[in-house]
Amino acid sequence: MQKWEYATVPLISHALQEILNQWGEEGWELIQVIESSATGTTAYLKRPKGGEPPATD
Repeated sequence: MQKWEYATVPLISHALQEILNQWGEEGWELIQVIESSATGTTAYLKRPKGGEPPATD
């Protein structure tokens, strides 16, 4: 069974693309973005446990 690890990342509005591209290069996949007046904008990401990007067929 596939196991996953997750990360939450605060997003800065003027650097969204750069932040998400950097995490994507490290094998992370964006699963959701939530905006909150208390915590700001947060990205939720996942990748297969062990840091390896999923295989593409």
